[in-house]
Order: sequence, then C-alpha cells, then structure tokens
Amino acid sequence: MPRSIGAMADAGMAANPALAGQRVPLLERGGRALLISLLLVTLAAWAVTLYQARTMDMPMGIALRGAAVPSESPGMSDSMPGMDMTPSGVGAVTSAGMSGMDMAGWTWSGFVTFLVVWAVMMAAMMFPAVAPLLLMHRSMAARGGAGSAATWAFASGYLFVWTLVGATTWALVQVGVELGSRLGSAGRGTVAPIALGTTLVVAGVYQFTPIKRTCLRQCQSPIGFLMTRWQPGYRGAVRMGMTHGLYCLGCCWALFAVLVAAGVMSIAWMLLLTVIVFAEKVFRPGIWGQRLIGASFAALGLLVAVSAIDMPWRV
Repeated sequence: MPRSIGAMADAGMAANPALAGQRVPLLERGGRALLISLLLVTLAAWAVTLYQARTMDMPMGIALRGAAVPSESPGMSDSMPGMDMTPSGVGAVTSAGMSGMDMAGWTWSGFVTFLVVWAVMMAAMMFPAVAPLLLMHRSMAARGGAGSAATWAFASGYLFVWTLVGATTWALVQVGVELGSRLGSAGRGTVAPIALGTTLVVAGVYQFTPIKRTCLRQCQSPIGFLMTRWQPGYRGAVRMGMTHGLYCLGCCWALFAVLVAAGVMSIAWMLLLTVIVFAEKVFRPGIWGQRLIGASFAALGLLVAVSAIDMPWRV
C-alpha cells in the first residue's frame, strides 16, 4: 500500500474533526492487544471449523445431497455403512450421514446448529481480510475516546450480516436436499455436474461485473470507508460493521455460492476462498487479477458442467 495505515488513519481524523486532536499510534498497547485477540479468535475459529469438518455430518452441498434414499437400495446402508450409494459418490449419503444435520429437515435444532457452525466458519475465513479495517477502526475510535470494545461491536455487526447469509444458505440447502431426494440416481448424476458447473461459471462471470468492482473498492479502502461512514458510539460501530458486511457480501457472495454448491465443510475450498478473499482485499491484485480469477472459475465451471472433469476438492 502506498501509505501506512497509521498515516491513513490520521487523514481520516482530518476528515472527521470530532475525532481529531489526539495522536494514537495504530499499534499502541490497545492496538496490539486487538491484533493479538483477532489472531487468537481467527486461529480458534479455524480449529473449531476443521474439527467440525472432520467430525460432523454437514450438508455437502445443494447439488450433492439427498441422493441415496433407503427405498432405492434396501438394507445396503445397514450392511455397508459409509459406502457411497451412487456412481462416483455424487450425491452420496452414508448411513452415518442419515442421522446428520442435513437429514434433520426443517427443524429448529438443525437450523441453530448450522447457523453456529456457519458463523464460526465465517469468522475463520473473513477475519483475516477484515483485520486491517478493524485495526484502523480501533485507532480512530481511540482518538474519539472509545476503545477496543467499539471495534468488537463493529466486528459483531459485520459477522451478523454473514450469519443472516447463513440462515438463507441453510434454507437453500434444505430445498436442495428435498429436490435431490425426488430424483433417481441417473437424474442426480446428470444434474449435479450441471448445477456445480453453473455455480462456478456464475462466480467467474460475477468477477467481471461493475457491482463486484464497486463493492471490492469499499473493501480495499478501509480509510475511505471509515471516512465516509463513520458513526460514533457502540450502536454506530455496529451499524458501520453491518454496512461493511453488506459491501463484503456484494463482493464475495458468488465465491461463497461455490462453497455451498461444492460442500459447505469442504476444507480445500474454504482455504482456497480464504486466500482469494484475502488477496483481493489486502494485496489488491487489480482488475486483471479479478479477471484472471473469474476466467479460471468460469473455465473450471464449463469443464465440470459437461462432465469433462469431476468437481475438484469436493470434500
């Protein structure tokens, strides 16, 4: 970045006279404590997410679940636990998975469990990219007499937006489960690659759109966002966090649609998307970087849709 975060924070103070008059280094004691706390929270969220991915029967994805119903192969799930019931494992449901979260249907317990898992996963994936903004917010809040508590209020507002996205995702997964259960094995084998490929193509094309660039600019410029959106107090911090979360959603929703289609708890896709989101927001690869990512996703989607290749890193 051409200017240090501290210098940009000072520029932000000049644009907000009510906060000016005090010089607080970005990583003074409170800033260092916030940075360490963010690191610990992120590491803990990743640890919990990885544990959940390895131990919980999570929904694999809209196109992949609801495949093997007991009526198609009576007794097989009991005699061969854990074995895929469809060719290449597409849409497979294991005997263990039949008691998992995705088989719970439209229940409050399944909804709450999924929402908690999703919120932890979003904290793991998104906090690294939003950390510069949180540090800058803490520095500016300190100049206004507030501290890290206001910044955590900002983070809670940001995470609240992504938690609402998780609620929508749960509903879509449940609909996908029900639709998948109505198809035969042959139908699922045909629909799954088309659905996955289409999702990848949409994510790729979205990288080229003006709304993607507009939202990404807001995410790439913490000082610009804080200068134009600053609101004092804890409620103001929550509202700013929600606003930034909406910009972030506008920037990243298509990428996370790939995660939902490929597998909500696919570790490989979680790591890949975390790297992409972090690179776009922090390293700012420019429009050609966005286009390269978009073209790569679109090309992969076309190959998957025509069954030239299987969906990589599905689990």
